[in-house]
Amino acid sequence: MAHLSHLNDIVSRPPPYTQIAQTPTPLQQLKRVSSELNGPRIWIKRDDLTGSGLSGNKVRKLEFVIAQAIADGCDTLITCGGVQSNHCRATALAAARLGLKVKLVLRNDLGDKLNADGNLFLDFLAGAEVNIFPPREYRKRLDHLLIDQKTLTDEAGGKGFIIPTGASDEIGIWGYINASYELQKNCESFGFEPASIVVATGSGGTQAGLTAGIHLCGMGTEVLGIAVCDDEQYFKRKVSSDIKKWQQRYNIQKAIPAEKVRVNDHYIGPGYAKAEKEVFDTISWLTQNEGIVLDPVYTGKAFHGLVKEIQRGSFRKGDDIVFVHTGGIFGLMAQRHSFGFEHKVL
Repeated sequence: MAHLSHLNDIVSRPPPYTQIAQTPTPLQQLKRVSSELNGPRIWIKRDDLTGSGLSGNKVRKLEFVIAQAIADGCDTLITCGGVQSNHCRATALAAARLGLKVKLVLRNDLGDKLNADGNLFLDFLAGAEVNIFPPREYRKRLDHLLIDQKTLTDEAGGKGFIIPTGASDEIGIWGYINASYELQKNCESFGFEPASIVVATGSGGTQAGLTAGIHLCGMGTEVLGIAVCDDEQYFKRKVSSDIKKWQQRYNIQKAIPAEKVRVNDHYIGPGYAKAEKEVFDTISWLTQNEGIVLDPVYTGKAFHGLVKEIQRGSFRKGDDIVFVHTGGIFGLMAQRHSFGFEHKVL
């Protein structure tokens, strides 16, 4: 159960909130991996354990975003992402739990090779209305596509609420501001303050929440986003914009210095949701050494980037580094062919 009393220190009237995630999530030390890398002590914040089907970082944001939709009298959530979007799957399942309808606007980057697998399978299973568009139309007309779905909903007698990609906006940012206080308590229970917090950044909202939240907690910790798409300058603008809009919407007077937004864009690889063999090797290595499963879209790329940066000497030996595991296991299933296990006959 999340405790939100600390939010009273940030804003006079905390935003609407509905309990969805299973929190607090644990913090675990990766002892074998840390020993093998012979660098900093690596810890992992297990936000892949925020629920079962409702796993990952998106659920923390949705606790605030969906609460706002309900407060506004809406009965239908409208959101968007790739066909293997963790956010869309979490939205569909959360809506089913709360008795709301869902309309999804999805981008299919796979051409005709589309199977109802992984997250997409769960979208259908949860009863979401799925609308799939080719990448070019999706990128060019996304705002219009979302508005079209809201118009159809409203004309049919419902009331639609549009949630942006990843629930990454000035409302969703509360999810990881709240999580920052939880993470601070996690670290205090083990007697350390981390030198760095490392997280995959894809729509920017999780990094924005952590950047603002860690600063508000009074911690001197660096928050480093490892980009899985776009580039460093894009994410610096996006994260800073989310924080600024949050400050404006909720009349937050406390400043969040722009230099707090740090991004590494060296590990994007071929593009969003496309990973190189090295990333799949890193996923296998972590699973076999720590029993923790990453995904090739977000966490696998980001953890691979962390490992490479440790090997380059970017982190000091003996420091404590926290990696935030933002989930994604269902998306991993949709790319299982990349591991080559289908050739094994038992």
